[in-house]
Amino acid sequence: MPELPEVEVTRRGLTPHVQGRKILRAVVRHAGLRWGVAADLPRRVAGQTVRRLARRGKYLLLECDAGALLLHLGMSGSLRVLPAAQPAGKHDHFDLLLDDGHVVRLTDPRRFGAVLWVTGDPAAHPLLAGLGPEPFSAAFDAGWLLEHTRGRSVAVKQALMDSRLVAGIGNIYASEALFRAGIDPRAPAGRIGPARYRRLAEAVREVLREAIQAGGSSLRNFVNSAGEAGHFQIRWQVYGRAGEPCPRCGRPIRSLRQGQRATFYCPRCQR
Repeated sequence: MPELPEVEVTRRGLTPHVQGRKILRAVVRHAGLRWGVAADLPRRVAGQTVRRLARRGKYLLLECDAGALLLHLGMSGSLRVLPAAQPAGKHDHFDLLLDDGHVVRLTDPRRFGAVLWVTGDPAAHPLLAGLGPEPFSAAFDAGWLLEHTRGRSVAVKQALMDSRLVAGIGNIYASEALFRAGIDPRAPAGRIGPARYRRLAEAVREVLREAIQAGGSSLRNFVNSAGEAGHFQIRWQVYGRAGEPCPRCGRPIRSLRQGQRATFYCPRCQR
């Protein structure tokens, strides 16, 4: 958390504020994020113009003239657009001061986020080079899932969260997509056939699309670029609802641990 929908909501909210704007300077208040902020990063970004704001999986890319700023929100981060005069809070670790008098501010209470300057092709960066296809791309379909899971005994839910198989899907949306597709999260990924993988690929796109439209899910600290919480958490059908009745059959939803993460599912509707 944040997962793909929250990062995409952030991208869409930031774009009209940053695209075409000049970065006057960067302020690093705490360099000790998940990957330390380079000491020369403020010098590198100062004077750059933001040409485009892109997303790859759970990463944001502020593409500038001489490179790109690679951003990750970690487990509890958010990026907001604020007046430059607004004082920074305890967990506000990084600012980009823009030429219109606003700042893009990274708030990250757990400091698992990242702010990295990348030169050359951003897609070749080690954090991005191994990512699988985007869920909304034509490359992500039943054929891709079949090809890349044959012979694998790993549970399908854990496979779905592997960014090498598909980019950007985390714990919440993996559970929700598997419920919609009617697939048991414990099922071996290598034993799922074409028909069920077609349902799963469509369920992934469906749940992500709905989550983006709802502003993402606000679990812990996530807010969008305007400081507003998302609302998709009120539409979760299984995630976080252990013991509650399944919205389809009424049987109690169960939970289990998979790869140190909580999984939620209906034992009757998911086979």
